Amino acid sequence: MAEQLTDVQQAIATSSTPAAKFRRLSRRRQREVFFLLPETVRQSLVEDMDPDQLREFVRRLDPDEVTDIVALADEDTRSAVLRRLDEDRRERVEYLLGFSSESAAGLMHLDYVTVDVDRGLGEISSRVQRHEARTGRIPTIFVTDDGEFVGELPGQVLAMADDGPVELSEHVLETPAVAYDTPDEDVIDVFRQHPESSVAVLDDDGSVMGVIYAEDLLRVVEEEATETLYEFTGVQEEESILDGPFSKVRYRYKWLIINLGTAFLAAGAVGFFEDTIAAFTLLAVYMPVVAGMGGNAGTQSMAVTVRGIALDQISLSTGGRAVVNEIIAGAANGLITGVLVAIIASVFNQSPLLGLVLGVSMVLNLVIAGFFGTIIPLILDKIGKDPATSATIFITTMTDVLGFFIFLGLAQAVL
Repeated sequence: MAEQLTDVQQAIATSSTPAAKFRRLSRRRQREVFFLLPETVRQSLVEDMDPDQLREFVRRLDPDEVTDIVALADEDTRSAVLRRLDEDRRERVEYLLGFSSESAAGLMHLDYVTVDVDRGLGEISSRVQRHEARTGRIPTIFVTDDGEFVGELPGQVLAMADDGPVELSEHVLETPAVAYDTPDEDVIDVFRQHPESSVAVLDDDGSVMGVIYAEDLLRVVEEEATETLYEFTGVQEEESILDGPFSKVRYRYKWLIINLGTAFLAAGAVGFFEDTIAAFTLLAVYMPVVAGMGGNAGTQSMAVTVRGIALDQISLSTGGRAVVNEIIAGAANGLITGVLVAIIASVFNQSPLLGLVLGVSMVLNLVIAGFFGTIIPLILDKIGKDPATSATIFITTMTDVLGFFIFLGLAQAVL
């Protein structure tokens, strides 16, 4: 099944008429496939549909799903589709379209009812049944007290409706709530603290606007993880594995040109020691070892620092201790790996002096990696730049250039 799904996605993504291939799928299959496609492919697919095809696709979907889909269409197509939806569904979709897709309101469902804490279970049960009959979905029950949000009433409490009077306040569960304009990343943090709860979305006056469930955030979490991975590697967030070769070139070439410039800096550092390398060619064999270890160690320090920044655990003004810790850790790791590489060079190349140069260079370069791997993300964050996006190129440049200077400079002085 997974392989077939992949084949379907690939066929739609590479087709010049994606809507035609998409239309051959069953209605259930269409929904499954659509929300697994990358955003760029979803955009192309919606643009390739005419209003009738798009309306046929969305007419049985939930309003929040319809909102996500029609938001990708141009204004004329969107208006044509909305006009042909039933009145209740159209009103819900138009309401949801008014909010940013990256906010709590953009994630919320409208499948809820609000009841006052003084209401009886029989009346609440009737409201739930009316909502279910109208929408086909069982709503979340939010309880208010004189207009103030209190929490959620579990559905199973309604089973006691025929068992006599019940004090509603005794059964209300404390439920987290967020403002409608809360960024989706902050909503994720709320769910991490309350993983078993739904979250109420509130208006400025504290009234309930909608409800968010944990499964609604799976897409956001996946996109956030993908974005972080792409940022670390210099790939555009919009790129997907299903894109064609020309799209991939367009997304990547600028980053590669920047990397080319830094590579020339490292090459320039090596050029200062051309005579030394010519006289002792074994140095060329070990140069990638020094540079590679420095780059890897710097990336490790950067990853830890960027995570600390994201969690508000560290900033440039409070990062002194973290910088010192990374320097000490770099020195210790450099000593461990330096001893190993020194032994290898001494045994296999019969040159204790080469081993000494390599060992000392390894220690110093991992100290440099720890320092710059920590301080560069903190500086970038301080000046308002995203450290995950920009730090890698600066850290690698420093470890390469300074690592080559140290290694080849020591070799020139000792060998």
